Parts: sequence; structure tokens; C-alpha cells
Amino acid sequence: MTSPTGEIYRIDWLPGTDVLHGTCHCGAEHSAEDPIEMWEWMLGHPEGHTPRDPNVPNGPPDPHVPQGNGS
Repeated sequence: MTSPTGEIYRIDWLPGTDVLHGTCHCGAEHSAEDPIEMWEWMLGHPEGHTPRDPNVPNGPPDPHVPQGNGS
């Protein structure tokens, strides 16, 4: 049996779309409609991975939440 690596990969489906949003254990994020593309990106770490800016909110905006100030 192998010991856990502590690496967490997360893929979320954005409801109402065909978009998958992935977060690598390094903090890099990527969106794609193709699950194979998403897993290739995840498992290709660190190629194509730029950790996200901690000053930017996590993930893309929720498509069900109105954006803007409503004016």
C-alpha cells in the first residue's frame, strides 16, 4: 500500500454549462469542456500551471449569481 501524498486535485462542474473548472494542488486553475483535456492538464503538472494570484477571488464567477451593481 502507498502512503498519501497530500496532493489534492479538484474538478468542479459549473451547473448549467458544459464547463469543468479544475484546481491543481499547486493552486493553478484551468477550465475546459473536455474531461480528458482537464485530466491531462491536471496530471501534466507543472507544465502549463501558474499558481493563482492570492489577491484574485477563487474560480470563475457563478453563472447563477448576477454580476455588476444592478444599475
